[in-house]
Amino acid sequence: MAIDFTMTEEQELLLSSIRELINNEFPEEYFRTHDEEGKYPREFVKALAENGISLLGVPEEHGGIPADYVTQMLAIMEIAKCGAPAFLMTNGQCMHSMIHFGSPEQLRLTAESTSTTGDPAYSLALTEPGAGSDNNAATTTWERKDGKIVINGQKTFITGAAEYPYMLVLARDPKCEDPKLAFSLFWVDAKAPGVKINPLHKIGWHLVSTCEVYLDNVVVEEKDMVGEEGKGFLNVMYNFEMERLINASRCTGFAECAFEDAARYANQRIAFGKPIGFNQMIQEKLALMKVKCMNMRHLVLSCAVQADRKESMRETAALAKLYCARTALEVIDDAIQIMGGLGYTNDARVSRLWRDVRCERIGGGTDEIMIYIAGRQILKAFRD
Repeated sequence: MAIDFTMTEEQELLLSSIRELINNEFPEEYFRTHDEEGKYPREFVKALAENGISLLGVPEEHGGIPADYVTQMLAIMEIAKCGAPAFLMTNGQCMHSMIHFGSPEQLRLTAESTSTTGDPAYSLALTEPGAGSDNNAATTTWERKDGKIVINGQKTFITGAAEYPYMLVLARDPKCEDPKLAFSLFWVDAKAPGVKINPLHKIGWHLVSTCEVYLDNVVVEEKDMVGEEGKGFLNVMYNFEMERLINASRCTGFAECAFEDAARYANQRIAFGKPIGFNQMIQEKLALMKVKCMNMRHLVLSCAVQADRKESMRETAALAKLYCARTALEVIDDAIQIMGGLGYTNDARVSRLWRDVRCERIGGGTDEIMIYIAGRQILKAFRD
């Protein structure tokens, strides 16, 4: 069935306001400086909240702005298209999960963080040194003791652990023999006694921390369990579907940003007495980059429509993330090639986009896991 992606007047006004905010108040120099210093762009995150942009999808009763998933993905793509760090825009994902399986108090805290500081309320503390794609191998444990819950273990590659106020920790009940029911999620204060956070050094994503997290006899209450006991793994899988759509959205915006920078450069750069854009090899690159950007955007919006219809995105979100993460990297790499030596310097934002987008093929599920998830669903659909 054909889908009409024509934007409403409200959506067009939203995207216009995003462009105006970023272009007027947060020039590329702001992001370049914060990237070089490895500094969290707190002013930018706060501005997104103050202008209602990061409040999209937050329930009205919690001070948010109702918005469907198509509108939310359009906003994320536009932020990325402006060259801004859209990977900080995970508030909608946090709300999506808490609405589905969080308690009223956890939902309130999630909305409160978004509306006050603009920061996502929590980081996802899932990955461990010995458990990345295979979350079932997680060894962080929880146990009931003297009316409390005590958590012990180590997490790694946790995005935003140094900036966000809380963590959603996946932990195993060592007494449960059924791996499908062994895991639960817990709401943990990032500053709680026993929590130690060490930032890691990495290639990109310099505007937000990625950390090792140590949990040494961290005590939480029964009310801090997120969702039903033993349903932690299932809730994580539900969270991942939306995370992958968000991954694909920002990849699309970053690719469009790089494409436009390269096209402008091709008109300006003179070689052999004429703009390099007159060279058919450059035109071929630009034409294929444009097609890839169009395909990515269509895939993202199609998947967002499914989300709005409350249809399963297990296959399509995996395909969208796989295609958009890989294809965005191809587009940005071609943009660097068109811009030559300049594209490889920090003076050109395409170099930052290239470093940042490379992470998208790993975080939220690797390419290989996306192929595994989508492949199983495809075979299932054609099985007699």
